[in-house]
Amino acid sequence: MKIRTKHFVFFSILLFFLHSSSISAQEVENEREFDYIEGSDKGPGHWGKLKKEWEACNNGDLQSPIDLTSQRVKIIPKLGELNRSYYPCNATIKNRGHDISIYWVGNAGSILVNGVVYDLQQSHWHSPSEHSINGVRYDLELHMVHLSSDPNVKNKIAVVGQLYKIGPPDPFLSQLGRDISGMIDQKHEKKVGVMNPADIKFGGRKYYRYLGSLTVPPCTEGVIWTMNKKIRTVSREQVKLLREAVHDYAEFNARPLQPLNSRHIHLYRPIQRTKG
Repeated sequence: MKIRTKHFVFFSILLFFLHSSSISAQEVENEREFDYIEGSDKGPGHWGKLKKEWEACNNGDLQSPIDLTSQRVKIIPKLGELNRSYYPCNATIKNRGHDISIYWVGNAGSILVNGVVYDLQQSHWHSPSEHSINGVRYDLELHMVHLSSDPNVKNKIAVVGQLYKIGPPDPFLSQLGRDISGMIDQKHEKKVGVMNPADIKFGGRKYYRYLGSLTVPPCTEGVIWTMNKKIRTVSREQVKLLREAVHDYAEFNARPLQPLNSRHIHLYRPIQRTKG
């Protein structure tokens, strides 16, 4: 009985490390390997040439971000409302050099996409926004990165994005202001205790859905994107703080727009019921 228990514990630990490795391998952590400077040898136009495993950055057909243009949008009511179930859990804020990220430690909850559960892993910000709507780029964009542990699922990553324009401060970022200001231009991480991802508010019920990629190397394709249609607000000071905190080359950490190619953009819009 003891032998079986030891084997079970060992197998559980092994699965944990394999799962953790697969998560960390999705996005590059070493920010010195690439940058956002136009004309730089490590800039977005060269990402795919820096490493063989990054080739999709230059050669992929399903790259992100894109312009969410009305001309290519199909309204699909059957997509249904975005099903989110988030819970308070411990969090660590990290300055990755190219962005400020929050890693959720434990069960932070999940979203349900196409009948598949995707667990929340981390959240981070880009400024200006990476996606645009009908050619308009906004002041800030939040990405909430989720991962499926189902071995039968082809598209392992699902990202929920929220766009922001200058206006009243964002309440969730307000909770982190002091911590972010304490790591300006330092690759540093700090435990911030229990936080609730549900405090991250979305603009409304309408959203865009398309198949794309990670927006940083290795630009992995097959990412299911859900972009909220309604724009929320963030203060000018909050955007400035996020820009000051990261390294100089990532002060403007938005990847250029990528070709849509033959992809369709789906829009979920609740059916308006008329009173009879």
